[in-house]
Amino acid sequence: MLKIENLHAEIDGTKILHGLTLEVNAGEVHAIMGPNGAGKSTLAYVLGGRPGYEVTEGSVTFRGQDLFDLEPHERAAAGMFLGFQYPVEIPGVSNVQFLREALNSQRKARGEEPLSGGEFLKLAKDKAGLLKLDMDMLKRHVNVGFSGGEKKRAEMVQMGILDPVLAVLDETDSGLDIDALRVVGEGINAIMRAPDKGVLLITHYQRLLDYVKPDYVHVLSKGRIVKTGGADLAKRLEAEGYEAVAA
Repeated sequence: MLKIENLHAEIDGTKILHGLTLEVNAGEVHAIMGPNGAGKSTLAYVLGGRPGYEVTEGSVTFRGQDLFDLEPHERAAAGMFLGFQYPVEIPGVSNVQFLREALNSQRKARGEEPLSGGEFLKLAKDKAGLLKLDMDMLKRHVNVGFSGGEKKRAEMVQMGILDPVLAVLDETDSGLDIDALRVVGEGINAIMRAPDKGVLLITHYQRLLDYVKPDYVHVLSKGRIVKTGGADLAKRLEAEGYEAVAA
């Protein structure tokens, strides 16, 4: 589903990724952990196509396509979803309006018919219920006045509505209390745990992995993956730290 080979990337002339190689197959959940400055968010931004990040070497294929041949909106229409560490606010645009336009834009790009207002509201209600988010929240402007946990739950509702085949989630556990962490974790499992889907979960901490059990855990350090293991590797990292485990 996703094949990254010898990826090098920089921003403003500063090299961040130094030959990162990783493969995510359908049906797999991969967690990427690492210290601050290791390149975790840079990897997410490069995959999503954020401006300012320059790929200087290497390749990424997504479902057999050269990812870098696709614009960000084309990557989304092809089935990639990027979850942000800090979801942005969009004053003046309601969540319902934003999500319906986003979904129908992707459906159009895939040659599918748009959903009617009624069809969309039924879908949105189902996904909001999954994340225990009141539908009144979706009538408000995107993330305006939302708590950290509400922003993350709203973003997971967005993921459920768009129904991607690959989710790249950048520190989705950031800012979540214990209850919100459980709800978001269960939401990720309900939406993305499927034989034809994949997840790349970027996190600092093991706690989210108690709910979203990874098939593989990778340690990212200084722009490359230095160690790979199973779910137990995350617990070792939590107990012993990056330097001790990845040395």
